[in-house]
Amino acid sequence: MTADPALAERCAIAVMAKAPRRGEVKTRLVPPLSAEEAAALSGAFIRDIAENILDAAGAAPIDGWIAYSPPGSEAAFAALLPPAIRRLPPRRVGLGANLSDAAADLLALGYGAACLVNADSPTLPTMRLVEAARALALPGDCCVLGPADDGGYYLIGVKRPHHRLFEEIDWSTDRVFRQTLDRAAEIGLPTVVLSSWYDIDDLASLRQLACDFAAPNVSRYAASHTAAVVRRIAGRL
Repeated sequence: MTADPALAERCAIAVMAKAPRRGEVKTRLVPPLSAEEAAALSGAFIRDIAENILDAAGAAPIDGWIAYSPPGSEAAFAALLPPAIRRLPPRRVGLGANLSDAAADLLALGYGAACLVNADSPTLPTMRLVEAARALALPGDCCVLGPADDGGYYLIGVKRPHHRLFEEIDWSTDRVFRQTLDRAAEIGLPTVVLSSWYDIDDLASLRQLACDFAAPNVSRYAASHTAAVVRRIAGRL
């Protein structure tokens, strides 16, 4: 890759997203959802997160990306993403490898910082993305982490390709956030911790999402595409 010096003052924010194919996404929600509904929900999440990133770009020098998987699935995202969201293909298999590669590839393009966000938090407040970009714009190396309520993280941001942050992590467990803090401390990397938010990956968190949509909340992102899907399935939650 050839680095573009014009990107040095900008932050790339990429959604780590799996192609929303029937039977391959949100399987912990089937039942009560059908495989088709789970795929529709996953697609709505991706649409809302992409639009949220573009909203954040109005307040900070941010470019939106999607780091998609599996290899060869780019076409599955064509109808979901605004033209301003660029695509980043995977190089390896596995969450840790994909995270490490995505950060390294974005930084190799010349970006001053790269943030990776999950595809499970469609209502994440836009200001969390802005705060991450602003923290990474400050002098000195650092890592930015957005902890998830389940013990993982919804966002990780870096200014250098610190591969160690993604090694020896018990992915998909409640130890991910703590282990990542340990890796940062191990390599002497200062860490900025954002306020926590939640992922939607099981029935309890989906019910929480439905309750959030039913109550006024000026802090969360509106996530209109997700809200429309949740309205259709709310009677079975």
